[in-house]
Amino acid sequence: MKHTVTGIAAILGAVLLLSGCSGGANHDDLSRFMDEVRAKPKGQIKPLPTFTPYESFTYSAGGMRSPFEPPIKIQTIKQRVNSDIKPDSNRVKQFLENFPVDSFSMVGTLSNSEGIWGLVRTEGSVYRIRVGDYIGRNHGRIIAITEAGIQLLEIIPSGPESWVERPRTLTLTEQ
Repeated sequence: MKHTVTGIAAILGAVLLLSGCSGGANHDDLSRFMDEVRAKPKGQIKPLPTFTPYESFTYSAGGMRSPFEPPIKIQTIKQRVNSDIKPDSNRVKQFLENFPVDSFSMVGTLSNSEGIWGLVRTEGSVYRIRVGDYIGRNHGRIIAITEAGIQLLEIIPSGPESWVERPRTLTLTEQ
């Protein structure tokens, strides 16, 4: 009997809820509101804003010295008239002569019973050099290696069929 009373109460509650949603309710206020909204003038959509076109930037200082590196001091030796200085054209070029001297940085030294070797880095690789080796595109010959730096002597053109020696030093860079 308890289940019957509960069931009857549930059915009666559902009937009352459904009767409240029947079409007997007055929706005149809702209809009036909708008519007012439809009667208002339509709005206009604002035009899209105009954007200035992107102007690309071309970096033109790529071949110049980095402003974060100290300037290179170039010391020239006075040219002698009728000088016999000239690069050896019969010599076989070494691998490190394919890179400019400015791309090298000294990273250390090694020494053993055979002598001292310099360690230079270029393009991410480290190479071992010794006195007498050539580096750079201007016939740069290593003349001395110390723990503080590598000294080399380049032969650069100073006119037609005229050459001059230029000393350069690669100093040890601290990392």
